[in-house]
Amino acid sequence: MATKKQQKTVSADSGATLKTLANLWPYMWPSDQPGLKRNVVYALLFLVVSKVVLLLVPYFFKYATEALDGNLQMPGWLPAALVTPFMLVLAYNVARILQAGLNQLRDALFAAVGQHAVRKLAHRTFVHMHELSLRFHLERRTGGLSRVIERGTKGIESIVRFTILNTAPTILEFAMTAVIVWVAYGWVYLAVIVATVGLYTWFTILASNWRISIRREMNASDTEANTRAIDSLLNFETVKYFGNEAMEARRYDASMARYEKAAIKTWLSLGWLNFGQSLIFGVGMAVLMLMSARAVSAGTQTIGDFVFVNALLIQLSIPLNFIGSIYREVRQGLTDIEQMFDLLDVPQEICDKVNAPALRVDGAAVRFDHVVFAYDPARPILKDISFEVPAGKTVAIVGPSGAGKSTLSRLLFRFYDVQSGGVLIDGQDVRDVTQESLRQIIGMVPQDTVLFNDTIEYNIRYGRPDASVEDVRHAAELAQIDAFVNSLPEGYQSMVGERGLKLSGGEKQRIAIARTLLKSPPVLVLDEATSALDTATEQDIQHALDVVSRGRTTLVIAHRLSTVIKADEILVMKSGQVVERGTHRQLLAQGGLYTSMWERQREASEVEEKLREIREQDKLEEFR
Repeated sequence: MATKKQQKTVSADSGATLKTLANLWPYMWPSDQPGLKRNVVYALLFLVVSKVVLLLVPYFFKYATEALDGNLQMPGWLPAALVTPFMLVLAYNVARILQAGLNQLRDALFAAVGQHAVRKLAHRTFVHMHELSLRFHLERRTGGLSRVIERGTKGIESIVRFTILNTAPTILEFAMTAVIVWVAYGWVYLAVIVATVGLYTWFTILASNWRISIRREMNASDTEANTRAIDSLLNFETVKYFGNEAMEARRYDASMARYEKAAIKTWLSLGWLNFGQSLIFGVGMAVLMLMSARAVSAGTQTIGDFVFVNALLIQLSIPLNFIGSIYREVRQGLTDIEQMFDLLDVPQEICDKVNAPALRVDGAAVRFDHVVFAYDPARPILKDISFEVPAGKTVAIVGPSGAGKSTLSRLLFRFYDVQSGGVLIDGQDVRDVTQESLRQIIGMVPQDTVLFNDTIEYNIRYGRPDASVEDVRHAAELAQIDAFVNSLPEGYQSMVGERGLKLSGGEKQRIAIARTLLKSPPVLVLDEATSALDTATEQDIQHALDVVSRGRTTLVIAHRLSTVIKADEILVMKSGQVVERGTHRQLLAQGGLYTSMWERQREASEVEEKLREIREQDKLEEFR
C-alpha cells in the first residue's frame, strides 16, 4: 500500500503533468496555422480508416483458414469473388499492406505539426531567456541551461506525436476490438480482455511512475556533468595555469559516475517493466486461447474462430505494448520539458509599462535623481546618488572597487530597477519608456569585451546589423583596427574564436569601439574600458575612445585616473555615495580621496616606467 508521502508525490506529479499538457495544447492544435490544423484532421481521418482496415486482417485470416479446412461459412458482407482460399489469403496481405501505408501517410501529414511545435516552443524559450533579467542569468549556469533547453525541445515532438498519433488509435482499436469480441463470443471473453488490459495498464502506470524518479535523477546527473564540462572548457586557460586538469577530470568523472548509476537503474527498471507486461498479457492470452480451444473441441467454434481469437489478441498486443511505450515516452518527455516550462514560468523582473512610449531624444542629457539601489535588501549598493551628465558632455565616475560604479551603467541600461529615485534621459524616467528604445540610444564599451564566435566583420556589424560594408570599414578605421584586420590572411572574414580568444585585449577593445561607432548612439558608457590593458595599449585605445565620445553624452566609469583628466566633471564614489566632485584640477586642490588615489597611481606608473626602461636597457646590453 502506498504511503501518504508517495500518494502526495503521485498527486503532485499528476498536477504537473496536467499543467504541462495544458501548456502543450496550443502547439498540438495550432490555432494560427489553418494548414497545420487540416493536417491534424486528415491524419486523424487516416488513423480511423487504418484501424478499420486493421480489424479486417484477422477476419481474412479466419476465413482463409476455414476455406483451406473446407468448413468456410460464407460471410454475407464478402463479395462472392473473394470467397476462395487464394483470394482470401491475398486480401489478408493486401489489408496488412494498406494499413501500413495509411499509418505512414498519417505520420507524414503530422510531421509538419510536430516540427512546428518544436520550432515554436524552442523559439519562445529562446526569446524568453533574453527577456529575463541580468540577475537571473548571473545566477544560472550556462551549461545546465543549454542542456535543459536541448532535452526540452527533443521531448516536445515526442509528446505531441505520441499523444495524437498513438494514444488515440490505441484507445480506438481497443474499443473496436472489445465490441467485436463481445458480439461474436460473449461477455466472458470480453471480461478476460478487459481484465487483461486493465491489469496491464495499471502495472505499466505504476512501474513507469517508479521509473520517472530514476529518470529525473539521471537528468540531474547529466545536467551537472554537462555544466562542469562546459565550465571547465570555457576556462581552459585557467585550468592550464594551475595545472588542475586531473582535478577537473575527477570532478567530471564523479558526475558521470552518478549518471552511470542512474542509467543502469533506468535499464534495469525497463527490463522489469517489459517482463511484467509480457507476463500479464501472456496469462490473459493463454486463458482466452484455452477457452477457444475448449469451444472448438466441443464443436461450438471452428478452427477459424481459434485462429481469429489468436490473431486478434496478437494484433491487440501491439497497441497494448504501445500503451507502455506511449506512457513511458510521454512521462519521460514531460519530465524532460518540465524544466523548460519552469523557465517559461519565470516572470520578467524588468517589464515595459502597458502602452509605454518610445524614448524621445533631444540632446540626451542623463540624470540620476536621488537613486537608491541594492541587489540584496540586506546590502545597499547606491545610497542617494544624484548627478547629471549634460547633453554632449563627459562625466567620469571613479572610486575604489565595490563603490557601486558599474551598477550605475546597469541601472542606465535598465538591467535593474531602482528602489528609490529615478534615472532620467532628457527628463524621461527609463522605467516609463520601452526598453528597446532606451537601449537603442546607448552605446557601451565594457572592460571585458566578449565577442561572438564569428568573423570580425560580423562582430563589428553587430552594432548595426543593416550597415553596409563601407560603413563597417569606416568604423574600423576610426577605431584604429582597420590596418590590423587587413594584415590578416582572411581580413574581415577572420574568425575571432570562442569569446574572441584569438585576439589580444587591445584588439578586442578596438572591435568593441568600432561596433559602438557603427551604432552611433547619442549616449555612451565607457565601463572601465582600458583598465585591463597595459599602459602602452591603453594610450592607443584612449585616443580611439576620445573619437567615439566626441559630441556624445558620455558616462565614463574608470579605474585609471589618467584616462579621465579631460572629463567635464569627475565624481568620486566610496561605499555607494558621491564623496567628492569637480574637475581634475579642482579635485587635486581639495587634497581628499581623489588626490590620494592619483598619487598612488602616479607612483605605480613611475615604477612601471622604470621597469620598462630597465627591460629595454637589458635588451640593448644583450644586443651589444
